Amino acid sequence: MEKFRFLTAGESHGKGLTAIIEGIPSGFEISPDFINEELKRRQQGYGRGGRMKIETDTVEILSGIRFGKTLGSPVTLFIKNKDFENWEKIMSTDPQDYTEEKSFSAYRPGHADFAGSVKYDQKDLRNILERSSARQTAIEVAVGAVAKQILNQLSITCESKVLQIGNGFTEEEFHKEIDLAKESGDTLGGKLEVVYYNLPVGLGSHVHWDRKLDGRIAQAIMSIPAIKAVEIGDNPLGFKGSEYHDQMYLSDGKVIRKTNHAGGIEGGMTNGEPLVVRAVMKPIPTLRKPLNTVDSSTKQETEAHFERSDTCAVEACAVVAEARIACVLVNEILLKFGGDSRKELLSRV
Repeated sequence: MEKFRFLTAGESHGKGLTAIIEGIPSGFEISPDFINEELKRRQQGYGRGGRMKIETDTVEILSGIRFGKTLGSPVTLFIKNKDFENWEKIMSTDPQDYTEEKSFSAYRPGHADFAGSVKYDQKDLRNILERSSARQTAIEVAVGAVAKQILNQLSITCESKVLQIGNGFTEEEFHKEIDLAKESGDTLGGKLEVVYYNLPVGLGSHVHWDRKLDGRIAQAIMSIPAIKAVEIGDNPLGFKGSEYHDQMYLSDGKVIRKTNHAGGIEGGMTNGEPLVVRAVMKPIPTLRKPLNTVDSSTKQETEAHFERSDTCAVEACAVVAEARIACVLVNEILLKFGGDSRKELLSRV
């Protein structure tokens, strides 16, 4: 049973994005300013596209918080899509407003268009694009910002960074790689890292496959749009066992490690070391230089549909990864320690 769970709803160009979060104990201080700062971080980064110039995401808290503190009841968050005013008829819920404007039928390689249209029997691929868009990560970052505030009040903190973009490994190289890709109408992916500090020992479990924390984290990160690989700790390829495993020593009666190749997880559980998660993001599949594809209506080869897109969004993806991991960690803490109020949970932790 999940303790901290949430559902999101909304389309990329619809009225807005909504989330309902259940399971937060009462008494936790939640600041909308902190959530908005996290949303701002998600919109930043070298290589972002035109949508970031339209939207300035801000959260509206609709329920579950009074005078800045959680009530123990479901928390509802809402982010308005400012661009909806330009799509009001196109994205209308009223059948009388039907229009074929902005509809398209050419599958975009690398997107959900082909499989989604077959699965849900959709002729207009916009019915797949709108929900599969990475725009949904905005509300996920808002949920993660709530989770991060809970973790912060438990003295658990995090940081993230970009490790690689294209063939670049420093910020100057990142910018050069992105500029070259943009000039040629192409896109870039890369590698990111998220680290969480001061986690209690024993989050997760070894007793069942679906309770192992590294598995839960991997699922949370792999389901971020465009993520293709996840690592917990250092990639063990090329290591001998004597080199890779983190040996234990005593210091003032406490067990310590001089290395953290395991990334803070052994046997599916936290071991007290920093949690280190790395992920690889593929190049964004919406290209100004369109890829070859097939039109679902005409059954003829054509060029893929293009809608405004980023050149690179690895930095933003790192913020989303922070949020996803925060949600997993809060759930695991509530599963292990329980508690219906902040006071009760903190005393148990």
